[in-house]
Amino acid sequence: MAVSLKKGQKISLSKESAGLSAVTVGLGWDEAQKKKGFFARKEKAIDCDASAVLLRNGILTCKEDVIYYAHLKHDSGSVVHKGDNLTGAGDGDDEQIIVNLTALPQDVDRIVFVVNIYQAVERKQHFGMIQNAFIRIADNRNNTEICRYSLTDDYSGSMAMIFGEIYKHNNEWKFNAIGQGTTDAGLNDVIKRFR
Repeated sequence: MAVSLKKGQKISLSKESAGLSAVTVGLGWDEAQKKKGFFARKEKAIDCDASAVLLRNGILTCKEDVIYYAHLKHDSGSVVHKGDNLTGAGDGDDEQIIVNLTALPQDVDRIVFVVNIYQAVERKQHFGMIQNAFIRIADNRNNTEICRYSLTDDYSGSMAMIFGEIYKHNNEWKFNAIGQGTTDAGLNDVIKRFR
């Protein structure tokens, strides 16, 4: 049974799933209900984009270590983004990122998972307009969910979100539920936090 995490909690993925070598990181969200009516403004759908940022000694060292909709696969083949979902409609994961922990470059010690709203400033959109957001980690061998972190705070005004991170500590892979909203206008601004 999957462990349900709260903001700030950590879990050892290696201990929860012995022999773990690869995981699916599923991220999901729904657009909150909009005002309806004859005079209601027709607004654009909220397009959230998930990304993985590979860090070496806690720092982003090159742009090739950012995996997102325009760069779907890391050069090592160890991190693969499964593609962009433009609306977040439907149940389950909206975007998935596969991480082969055994194929990661040896000096990668942390992978941070972020989601930003595409054109958030231009469209006047923020995470207060999102509901049911979550990140989950599943064992790739059998798709068994190891843990899940559902965001519950009010993130009004936040245009990007640092959902969580997988990191290596004492030869164990762990997950940290972060849930930190930011006012970064796009992915380029978010990744500056890791330089």
